[in-house]
Amino acid sequence: MIARHDKAIRGLRQALFVAAAATVLASQGCASVSRETTGSIGRSSGSAPVASMKASQLQSAVQSYGAAYERDPKAKGVGLSYAASLQMIGRNDQSLAVMQQVAIAHPKDRDVLSAYGKALAAAGDLPKALETVRRAQTPDYPDWRLYSAEGAILDQMGQSAEARVLYRKALDLAPNEPTVLSNLGMSHLLSNDLATAESYLRTAAGQPGVDSRVRQNLALVVGLQGRFEEARKIASAELSPDAAEANVAYLQKMLAQQNTWSMLKEKDGKEG
Repeated sequence: MIARHDKAIRGLRQALFVAAAATVLASQGCASVSRETTGSIGRSSGSAPVASMKASQLQSAVQSYGAAYERDPKAKGVGLSYAASLQMIGRNDQSLAVMQQVAIAHPKDRDVLSAYGKALAAAGDLPKALETVRRAQTPDYPDWRLYSAEGAILDQMGQSAEARVLYRKALDLAPNEPTVLSNLGMSHLLSNDLATAESYLRTAAGQPGVDSRVRQNLALVVGLQGRFEEARKIASAELSPDAAEANVAYLQKMLAQQNTWSMLKEKDGKEG
């Protein structure tokens, strides 16, 4: 019974941070440049962000990037984009395999190491993901994205206090960065501090250029406090009908896991 509870809680933590923070890869999904962004969805000129793509568009992106990757598996931008699109459709093991090859070709590249770390986390190998992201960081020239990525992995491992130290380091370097505020909010959600979680997520959602994942998580926190109609409006605001429907479906799925939320609260209370 305890093992089942632990597995459910780990699964919930991963689901939340995939939604909130799994995004070095997502940021590359439609971009020709390889600039890594934790928790946000990048844009390239003339392309829609990956997070707003319909399923058919994502499949097309996978095919296009896959063909380019097959022609040149050592190309950094192509590999990152291919891994991103694979991860967006849930093919995490294949995304990790792609990132392993890109990391072999670019063993010291910070963007690649960070994306590789996130691919490891999405595939469930959290200790190696943590090691990889930490290896990408440099103390003399720290990257806020890497601090946020490391924090998200630690949160998935149940080390929320350590994670929040890293989020605050990230915010020192990038004040009011919505992706970091979102991760910080979700960290408080995992500790069942819904009011604090909502505060951070509302601040994140109010920043310019924020993506729909932040609104998803704000809607989740509001819904968990029993304000489901308000949560539904947040989840569907300023989105295409397809994207709004997907957000509401995500919200309903997460809110349906009341049993898991109860287990999480009970477990964190015992650990505190």
